[in-house]
Amino acid sequence: MATERYNPRDAEPRWQQKWNDEKVFETDNSDPREKYYVLEMFPYPSGRIHMGHVRNYAMGDVVARYKRARGYNVLHPMGWDAFGMPAENAAMERGVHPASWTHQNIASMRSQLKAMGLSLDWSREFATCDVAYYRHQQHLFLDFLEKGLVYRKQSKVNWDPVDNTVLANEQVIEGRGWRSGALVEQRELTQWFFKITDFSQDLLDALDTLDQWPEKVRLMQKNWIGRSEGMTLRWEIVKETAPAGETEITVYTTRPDTLFGASFLAIAADHPLAKDAAAKNPAIDAFCEECRRAGTSLAALETAEKKGIDTGIRVKHPLDPSWELPVYVANFVLMDYGTGAIFGCPSGDQRDLEFARKYDLPVVPVVMPKDGDAATFSVGEVAYDGEGVMINSRFLDGTTTDEAFGIVVDRLSGMSLGNAPQGERKVNFRLRDWGISRQRYWGCPIPVIHCEDCGVVPVPKKDLPVELPQDVTFDQPGNPLDRHPTWRHVACPHCGKDARRETDTMDTFVDSSWYFTRFTAPWESSPTDSEAANRWLPVDQYIGGIEHAILHLLYSRFFTRAMRETGHVDVKEPFKGLFTQGMVVHETYSRGSGMNREWVAPADIRIEELDGKRRAYLLSNSEEIAIGSIEKMSKSKKNVVDPDDIIASYGADTARFFVLSDSPPERDVIWSESGVEGAHRFTQRLWRLISEASGNLKGVASAPARDGEALAISQVAHRTLKAVQNDYDKLWFNKAVARIYELVNALAAPLSRISAGEGDAAYRAAARDAAEILVQLVAPMTPHLAEECWTALGNSGVLAQAGWPTYDENLVVENDVVLPVQINGKKRAELTISRDADQNAVTESALALDEVKRALSGQVPKKIIVVPQRIVNIVV
Repeated sequence: MATERYNPRDAEPRWQQKWNDEKVFETDNSDPREKYYVLEMFPYPSGRIHMGHVRNYAMGDVVARYKRARGYNVLHPMGWDAFGMPAENAAMERGVHPASWTHQNIASMRSQLKAMGLSLDWSREFATCDVAYYRHQQHLFLDFLEKGLVYRKQSKVNWDPVDNTVLANEQVIEGRGWRSGALVEQRELTQWFFKITDFSQDLLDALDTLDQWPEKVRLMQKNWIGRSEGMTLRWEIVKETAPAGETEITVYTTRPDTLFGASFLAIAADHPLAKDAAAKNPAIDAFCEECRRAGTSLAALETAEKKGIDTGIRVKHPLDPSWELPVYVANFVLMDYGTGAIFGCPSGDQRDLEFARKYDLPVVPVVMPKDGDAATFSVGEVAYDGEGVMINSRFLDGTTTDEAFGIVVDRLSGMSLGNAPQGERKVNFRLRDWGISRQRYWGCPIPVIHCEDCGVVPVPKKDLPVELPQDVTFDQPGNPLDRHPTWRHVACPHCGKDARRETDTMDTFVDSSWYFTRFTAPWESSPTDSEAANRWLPVDQYIGGIEHAILHLLYSRFFTRAMRETGHVDVKEPFKGLFTQGMVVHETYSRGSGMNREWVAPADIRIEELDGKRRAYLLSNSEEIAIGSIEKMSKSKKNVVDPDDIIASYGADTARFFVLSDSPPERDVIWSESGVEGAHRFTQRLWRLISEASGNLKGVASAPARDGEALAISQVAHRTLKAVQNDYDKLWFNKAVARIYELVNALAAPLSRISAGEGDAAYRAAARDAAEILVQLVAPMTPHLAEECWTALGNSGVLAQAGWPTYDENLVVENDVVLPVQINGKKRAELTISRDADQNAVTESALALDEVKRALSGQVPKKIIVVPQRIVNIVV
């Protein structure tokens, strides 16, 4: 009998309301069942969700629904990473308060996320800009301060003179501010820092315990922490070239074995010796200023042309005082790494080699491969930075690089320069303390007070929160807190005299470094309920983009350790399992070219395919539009698909199913209209099969078949159940989708027979069992459709609260085995045969194979060896 089409516009809001009314997804901390904490990186409230959000949160929701069905007490919360510059920019551009803009965006995005049918515990929702949240962040800051994990010091910063704010290295592009375009200045500002370096070794060592993290993420973190073993080495300055009062330069090196290949020293533009030289030489001063304006991100340093200027200072080689080397200021040396000075070995470092070639400095090979020839080995345009055998290195010649390392360290450690060893072993880390000061309004106020008599005074915890004032203006650049007439003026908590508040606010990375802990008990009057935090943490499955693989994850790992040091939690790793999903990408469409190129939105075109070639045309006037490359969805190129449009046209389940089905979850998914339509057809087909058969399945007790014609139904259902269960456990969503498609195909004929009133009682019982398994398998991905199907089958209650089905072991065992058939040791064929077939049956079946007959060409086998369920060997 014909049935009505599935109508997501009716079903989805109805089920969302029912889940909400019955508080299906609210989590009880006192529930004694085994816990499972699944969390997606919470969003910034920009105003609209995008398809990347849909994919990210759909993945997390599948995990949450699946684990809930498996009997876990699941925590799956949602909040908002709500502080930051975009809100201040909106305040300046639109004349609105950042809070108004932010909360309006939150309301809009909350509505969109709810329309997706996510199984979130909305009772735990908060935004980091809520006073109720950031007051606890201020409490944590004060606890860290008491523990010695926070300090204040003068630090060089990138200063944007137009936006009047500090910029990260990555925000300086060709010497200019990324937003204002102004030439960036280097300033010394007093900044607040978290002592993340106190945990450098622990943060590094613990990466080996995070076996449920992607290896590439662990490697990225290892490289960022950057542990290196080397030595500090003091070079004596040639007296005649030494600035007044200076006698030596200290460098840090990881390759003391290459000292005999040194041809220069290079110092940072902010090194004291560089500043001294600059004061006496306008050319050096101009070069140092150029270095300060350049970007200092790793990418900028790697790609920039290697440049320098000779300071006129000369140093004596530590292993040969008669050998003098020049000292350059170089644009690739940073003051905040090592000592701000390096020695250059051009033959062993590509950066040094490029520098040496540019300034015509010696390039002496000192390491060659183990199988090299010292008489002919040379370095051309590529440095040799591997291990090997020492050459051109006097007493080191013939030793390995490891042996040479030890010899040089021992020798220099035993030598003196002045009253100290000339060299000392040292472990160094690339990781630097975390500067959290930001000169902006829309952030968490730093809870300290500055008093002329008492110095820096922490705000008493009883006086928290230090709340942002609402009456601020954004009619001029800079931090509104600095010019507020009353907010910054306060009495000193110690002496009672006039004092001023700290007007810097915290880096927004702080807000997102502990939110996962607050979710465990967001109603508490202290930062954490330790019992709840210790029970829920670490997060069992954390899901988010690879762009957060370094800073956010590293800062969160530090923060959890700091909270452990201050008694808030007992754990030190915040995330047990980590998954980094791919992006959602789309074709680009445009008209014109070059500077006149105009991007066109997918919603404004139609696609036609003729003779295998796709063409795009404007809907408005049929003008042909160029189809461009597939790229990340972005507003600038207009290749964005609005999730609201997809949900309105096809329903949330279709959108969810498509983003989960098209490609492995760690890879990008290419958005296509045909793919979405295919997902929509599947939902309609599934509904049709279940709803049409449901009339004859209601009242039937489900029971898998043990024999007869229904056995095949039960076997395919239970085998699929086992396989999809494994796929969900491993986050192989696209594989699960493929298996579900196969199951639907396999059940189409049996369910059609049921719809026609055919099949005996055992057949109907098996069909109902299989239909329920199918519905439960798709429920994590298409929850609204699954609820409709579950109800159509006559089940009471909410499927989202039902347990996971159990597969029958007897039904998942494969009866057939595939045996390779070898002739004289060479594989010639494969034999598919019953697992319990006897040796004679295996032998006869093998000899009957066409491939075996051709290979034997009438020869009679001398021997046939059958290894049960393993292999067949034929000897002729």
